[in-house]
Amino acid sequence: MTGSTADVLRSVLLFGLAAVLEIGGAWLVWQGLREHRGLLWVGAGAVALGLYGLVATLQPSAEFGRVLAAYGGVFVAGSLLWGVLVDGFRPDRFDLAGAAVCLLGVAVIMYAPRGA
Repeated sequence: MTGSTADVLRSVLLFGLAAVLEIGGAWLVWQGLREHRGLLWVGAGAVALGLYGLVATLQPSAEFGRVLAAYGGVFVAGSLLWGVLVDGFRPDRFDLAGAAVCLLGVAVIMYAPRGA
C-alpha cells in the first residue's frame, strides 16, 4: 500500500485495533474455557473475534492476502505485549528480536513503495 500519510496512519491504527480484538477475544475464550470462568467469557471472546474480522476489512489496502500476512506480524508483537500487560509475562531478548523482525516484515509488506 503506497499512499498518503493519513492512509498509513489509518492502517497502523486499524492493525492495533484488530490486534486488541483478536488477541483479547482469544484471551477471553481461553479464560472462559481453560480458567473455568464460564460461557459468558467465551461468548464475549467470540464477539471480539468477529469484530476483528470486520476491522480487517477496513484496511485501506484491498489486497486480502497482503493485509492478513502483514497482520500476522502485528499479532506476534501484540501477543507478547498482551502477555506483558495482562499476564505478567517477561519477554527475553529473543522474543523482542523476533517481534522486531515481524514488525519490520509488516512495514515491508504494507508500506514499501510499489510500482503502478
